[in-house]
Amino acid sequence: MQITLLGTGSPIPHPDRAGPATLIRAGDQQLLFDCGRAVVMRLAAAGLMDLNALTALLITHLHSDHTTALSDVLTTRWIFQEGPDPLRVLGPQGTQEYCDGVLAAMAQDIRYRVAHHADLNHEPECAVTEVSEGVVFDEGGVVVRAALVDHGPVRPALSYRVEHDGKSVVISGDTVPCEGLDRLCAGADAYVQTVLRRSVVEAVPRARLQDILTYHSDLEGAGLTAARGGVGTLVLTHQMFPPQPGGEQEWIDEVGEVYDGDVVWGEDLLTIEV
Repeated sequence: MQITLLGTGSPIPHPDRAGPATLIRAGDQQLLFDCGRAVVMRLAAAGLMDLNALTALLITHLHSDHTTALSDVLTTRWIFQEGPDPLRVLGPQGTQEYCDGVLAAMAQDIRYRVAHHADLNHEPECAVTEVSEGVVFDEGGVVVRAALVDHGPVRPALSYRVEHDGKSVVISGDTVPCEGLDRLCAGADAYVQTVLRRSVVEAVPRARLQDILTYHSDLEGAGLTAARGGVGTLVLTHQMFPPQPGGEQEWIDEVGEVYDGDVVWGEDLLTIEV
């Protein structure tokens, strides 16, 4: 399997980090997890120019920073289609409502394009499956399992485990350490986790930013989750707030106090082979 970090950013804009999104290539399947800002540009940079080649989009939760580029994904696929081909979307309860709302917001653009192009005689669509615990995808030798995780008050929120050819990768989304995440991480080869550095966030004198401590894993929590699961490689992504260049090793060292496996610092378009 191949993991490509398409976007490693957070809601706070960063010139070098697109919004949260990860591409897993496994066998013949190309699975996109979340679709944060600029994901279409990052997919192109990763070599996936034809978004109709995506197998499915899997959403971890419905926070805007993880979903804001859905309209771009839909439009970019649609304008290159020869006929109807709905985007397969898997996500937590509420995903159908969200997708319906995005398509409703696109209504004017859809009308303009259909009116202008005689050969564009269909509209973009989402084929949504709302999922919870258990196997949510099983095709072409690739199995994806989901578990409910703790990103409260965002409920439900999901993490996913992708399995192929004896290898496994966990995509956490946003969560604090919890039982559902522990189940997915057990024996995983790689675990991609949103992280914050608690001391950095605590130093910011603004209550709204302090709130993120309550529902995101800090470095110690991510390391302990990886250690409990015997994970081979922990990948740090969606870092809040990323250090200046050269400061990454401090974050890695902090994880290393509780976890002795490999730790990878995530940057946009980093690819990891599993």
